[in-house]
Amino acid sequence: MSWPSNSPRGLSAEQIAELNRKFESSDAALGIEVSDDFTQFDQLNDMFTRAFWDDTVKSKHTDGFFDSYRMEFAPRRGAGFNQKDFALRNAAWAVSDIISNRGNATGEREGFQSPIANDTPVAPMQVDVEDPQRETAEIKRLAKMFGADLVGITEIDERWHYANRADTRDFTPASNELPEDITHVIVMGHSMDPDLVDTYPSALAGASTGLEYSHEAAIVVQLASYIRNLGYEATASMNDTALVIPYAIKAGLGEYGRNQMVLTPEYGPRVRFSKIFTNLPLVADTPKPLGIRQYCDICTKCASACPPKALPFDEPTDKAENQSTLGHVKKWSADCEKCFGYWAKLKTDCAICMRVCPFNNRGTLKDRIWRRLATSQFRRYALWWSEKQGLPTRLKPNDWWANIGDKPD
Repeated sequence: MSWPSNSPRGLSAEQIAELNRKFESSDAALGIEVSDDFTQFDQLNDMFTRAFWDDTVKSKHTDGFFDSYRMEFAPRRGAGFNQKDFALRNAAWAVSDIISNRGNATGEREGFQSPIANDTPVAPMQVDVEDPQRETAEIKRLAKMFGADLVGITEIDERWHYANRADTRDFTPASNELPEDITHVIVMGHSMDPDLVDTYPSALAGASTGLEYSHEAAIVVQLASYIRNLGYEATASMNDTALVIPYAIKAGLGEYGRNQMVLTPEYGPRVRFSKIFTNLPLVADTPKPLGIRQYCDICTKCASACPPKALPFDEPTDKAENQSTLGHVKKWSADCEKCFGYWAKLKTDCAICMRVCPFNNRGTLKDRIWRRLATSQFRRYALWWSEKQGLPTRLKPNDWWANIGDKPD
């Protein structure tokens, strides 16, 4: 596909270089290395978006993958992939789907290819924020009251914003704009159900993803509505507008892992993230090194367990694997085409790399002791301990269903 010549193209090279200088010290503290050759990622190259317009990605498998979310296919009879499993997964997505489908007529898939539309106008009178530190504490408490598990604040950093968003009517580039005076990003983490995650790969496990997208859709709408009622801009966002992983890291919620996920101290990779762009006077968090990434330097459990071999065993690099990879940032990068191809064959998400990650803990004493070792100078002992235990045992989907049926009301 060729893009229209007048399509928006994002930040210029000069603007990128200026932002690199602005965030040089904080990037260094977080282990983020961005070259001056960096360009913003185009959302049209996102793997899921490519599946709609790129003939090299489209196939009978991708059609079946998307059809499965509408039950327009014949489910397999195997455990974890029968009609009940797909039915539960799709039901878990229902609230998120209601939000994301509202803008179909205008090509805005809210929360995914465009931000969530404002249901509440910005109040004409503005609350005077005399103490941004106190306001920040209040916002964090309110976010948790609405249901977020983790909350962090960071400054706006447009390097991570998409150069274009996708118009879902014809999958052409559209402007990816926010109100001009946005200053901060509220990043929220939403922990996934550990028992469902333990059944990956299965359609049943996909309910753990859908549940948190539905939960976060409600949470970001509610918190953004509150902020707009205070008289400030607040744009609710899930997977749209900007890459959430760098924002979650900059907000101090975790560190980047070999499995391409943010590894949090509280839940490991078992977290979905949402965000709110706002001009409410807030104080950004100052992230501290957690020692998680250093463990990933010596651990390849996720890469070894990946069925399509889409995860890297090598050192981080700033080279792009393909057009669905963000280049010119030194990091581990997956082969997204291999990964999505496997998802398409399953007709659901995989996330084995999430399930087997040793940071994927439940807060037990053993988990706490292991994490303490893994993030210290004794990380190689933690690696030996993890390898001695082997891969975590997958919870059989039939056992999950039996447990649900046996639980008292």
